[in-house]
Amino acid sequence: MIRIQQLKLQPGHSGKALYEKAAKILQVRTDKIRRLEVRRQSVDARKKPDIRLIYMVDVSLDGISEEKCVARCKNKDVSVVHEKPYRFSDCGSLALPSRPVVIGAGPAGLFCSYLLAACGYRPILLERGKAAGERQKDVEAFWNGGPLDPESNVSFGEGGAGTFSDGKLNTLVKDRDGRGRKVLSVLVEHGAQPEILYEAKPHIGTDVLTGVVSRMRKSIERMGGEVRFGVRVDGLRTKEGRLTGLRLSDGTVLPTQLAVLACGHSARDTFERLLRDGLFMEPKAFAVGLRVEHPQALINRAQYGAEKMEGLPPAPYKVTARARDGRGVYSFCMCPGGYVVNASTEQGRLAVNGMSYSGRDGDNANSAVIVTVTPEDFGAEGALSGVAFQRRLEEKAFAAGAGQIPVQRYGTVSPEATAGRIPADFAPAIKGSWRFADAVGILPEKLQAAFVDGMEQFGHMIPGFDDENALVCGVESRTSSPVRIRRNEELEANIAGLYPCGEGAGYAGGITSAAMDGMRVAEAIAVKYAPFEDAEREGTDR
Repeated sequence: MIRIQQLKLQPGHSGKALYEKAAKILQVRTDKIRRLEVRRQSVDARKKPDIRLIYMVDVSLDGISEEKCVARCKNKDVSVVHEKPYRFSDCGSLALPSRPVVIGAGPAGLFCSYLLAACGYRPILLERGKAAGERQKDVEAFWNGGPLDPESNVSFGEGGAGTFSDGKLNTLVKDRDGRGRKVLSVLVEHGAQPEILYEAKPHIGTDVLTGVVSRMRKSIERMGGEVRFGVRVDGLRTKEGRLTGLRLSDGTVLPTQLAVLACGHSARDTFERLLRDGLFMEPKAFAVGLRVEHPQALINRAQYGAEKMEGLPPAPYKVTARARDGRGVYSFCMCPGGYVVNASTEQGRLAVNGMSYSGRDGDNANSAVIVTVTPEDFGAEGALSGVAFQRRLEEKAFAAGAGQIPVQRYGTVSPEATAGRIPADFAPAIKGSWRFADAVGILPEKLQAAFVDGMEQFGHMIPGFDDENALVCGVESRTSSPVRIRRNEELEANIAGLYPCGEGAGYAGGITSAAMDGMRVAEAIAVKYAPFEDAEREGTDR
């Protein structure tokens, strides 16, 4: 297979143009290209408005030696590649005494369960929330003024928190073993857009992702797995440092000697209960801040040189800065054409997030502008000091908006705010009720100063970013887990048989990295244990 990098075409080109350009680079006729697969597509907007799409493609040829073709080209962007597809672990021989249990149906839990089910381990997947369809109804009812359901909301339920944050799939995790590619392939097999296989910043969209995760659950069930909704794990049963069972919210105990803990970063009550049961965890650094909204047209103009470019999606951005006190300030979970959403999970506390639908066709762009915090900022000690810090911020946000999302014009925050880029009547795009209030005041003074430092620097990168009429709302407190649950080289916790996994355990930062970590844990289980169906067939005492 021949790989061509840096293949450049104008936006809006035809599919035929891709074949023709590849043939020209390889110095062959177009009809000699047996197969062409786009492996990556990105946008080069350095020479605005002369925008180019940059491709990496893999090409197979008919009747032509690939090595000789590459040698003849004398092009540093053309090479022969021999990629190895993702391969699941060889299964171990140790018999499982009971079916493995996976706690949490977010991306880590779903992909761990999916692989285990595909290889005959018959996992039981427990999810405290509801199935995606029912969950979506609960979330929309809450956004429309209904009561918060602490067990069915933006964070809890099938698909996890990522289901209601656009389904962004970009990750900084290096994909040496093909796990990331496998994640994208499985999502496409279950209804995601094929473009996610090659887009530089792939996303699915909340409206599509709900169906994708539901179909994944049905696949798990078809392959011998079992999924139970409305089941919260409230504790552990152990004997001599080894897991023997899980205490469930209905008062029963589920016997198991092997469980994957993939509960997500907002499962604070679960952290509290498992800490009491002897699970070792420690506080970790994360980041908090505020959501900032701009007209999408302003972002397009800054990134593309025009408010709308044919053949290009609504423009994203990623900005980073260092505040005067040395703290990192950066954009997070940027949503082109998106909405700010009420992502609360606890009564009397308010948190926000961002999301887009698959079309990303809303009028506003939003992103969290967040500031790094460390355990020294938490004002207390202990494994859950970061959780307490988050809760204090969320209580202040709830109070500031009297239960609604507090929204503020940036011009009321900084006397240095610029003017003239955003109209005075620019309005928020928010899912959930909101009101104008002091949003920046939610943050401690040091974080307020760092936030303003970052906004001013970002205004030099994206003209109008720090405009007086930009909108700020808060609080963005759930960027990543405030705890890390230690695990050994075999990925087990201090309690044998318990495998901490994904974002909640502190080992991921987004949908793709969480899914990849879930796969890694499934592999670690498979290396040690034989599939459960084998144990059953052989009559092993369970």
